[in-house]
Amino acid sequence: MPARWSPSVTVAAIIERDGRYLLVEEETPEGLRLNNPAGHLDPGESPQQGVAREALEETARVFVPEHLVGVYLSRFQRPARGEDVTYVRFAFGGAVGEPDPTRALDEGIVRTLWMTPAEVRASQARHRSALVLRCIEDHAAGRRFPLDLVHADPSLVTPEIKSGT
Repeated sequence: MPARWSPSVTVAAIIERDGRYLLVEEETPEGLRLNNPAGHLDPGESPQQGVAREALEETARVFVPEHLVGVYLSRFQRPARGEDVTYVRFAFGGAVGEPDPTRALDEGIVRTLWMTPAEVRASQARHRSALVLRCIEDHAAGRRFPLDLVHADPSLVTPEIKSGT
């Protein structure tokens, strides 16, 4: 029986202020890349909790998700390392506070920067994935879905236990 396919679930914060989007510049195996504040969903957390945590870790700013921008599938291959990963990304738009000067950025994050959609488009060669621009384009086009579209069952925290009887 072949191994079960297990996509990696990620969350991304699509943060816009005055026509500019907040991105992070981060170290990757492919060099310095631009990304939306994003990362992997941790066990036991909802996508909304995960995106708030990731945004705080990567930008030192409190992020409050207000709407879902979209759910995306993408595939990334790194043949030299034998990696072939499919990602499911939940992208959320919302409000962000000012940076906390006492908080360090997550390991690998070099800096945060605000970019216009035109600047984001012009920097595509430096994007961590094609989803960076796609999520910004969708947000700029007005894609907004209610947060309750993504339901996190309480079993995430307290798993259901089935009895054998």
